[in-house]
Amino acid sequence: MPPARKRPRSYDPARTRAAVFAQYGHVRAAVATLTPEQLALPTRLGDWTVRELVAHFGMVFAAPHRLLGMPEPPRPDGHLAAWPLAIAAAAPAIADTARERAAQHPDLDAHLAEMERQFAADLDAHPGTRLLDTGSGALPLADYLVTRTVELVVHTDDLNDAVPGLDVPLDRQALAAATRLLADALAVKAPGGSTEVRVPPYAVVQCVEGPRHTRGTPPNVVETDPLTWVRLATGRLAWRDALAAAAVSASGERADLAGLLPVMA
Repeated sequence: MPPARKRPRSYDPARTRAAVFAQYGHVRAAVATLTPEQLALPTRLGDWTVRELVAHFGMVFAAPHRLLGMPEPPRPDGHLAAWPLAIAAAAPAIADTARERAAQHPDLDAHLAEMERQFAADLDAHPGTRLLDTGSGALPLADYLVTRTVELVVHTDDLNDAVPGLDVPLDRQALAAATRLLADALAVKAPGGSTEVRVPPYAVVQCVEGPRHTRGTPPNVVETDPLTWVRLATGRLAWRDALAAAAVSASGERADLAGLLPVMA
């Protein structure tokens, strides 16, 4: 396995952009098939219906558009891997906005199409170095784009869970970026080198205070697949349930992540 990361992870802006639009396209194709009865179904997101969940997909692109309309910060002082830890503070406002958008846009497919056109224009009009004033500090637009993969992957899974028989695919590059960012967020939340968390084939991080592992087989190892990790990291799946279902393996006295999850909720 690769060694623990010593510097912030880098992402290819062109690949991230392609992944974001690919995943958004999968969602739009699915939304176009949903019936009024399906849009009225409940979701695992509190009192959100599928209609409100779909409306939230438009916010994935509306958020950076709003930030681009604000004055540019003077210097980058944010940390991309801290973004998942900061988003929970905005949850009530996000929920209110989703409900408002669902009520304001009866034609959700048209709304999502307009948000896509708007965001493509935003990306064409601004360089990736353009700073945005986010909840986790000032981040370059190229970095903030990575956060859109998390939103899209997580909520695509929510949509599949809510609508029986729906199977919206996950773009491989979008899933990879989301997995890596959420793994790095865990390392920010619980810095250290005693536990190695592996999410093959996309990510490996070392975290948790304690004796640092330097060579050979680590004494504390957690391993799972990407989608299970996304669900654990965002609170869609409880640690104990993942262990009971053998969806995650954990060995060593410092391999219990129950108290550290979710990293984004």
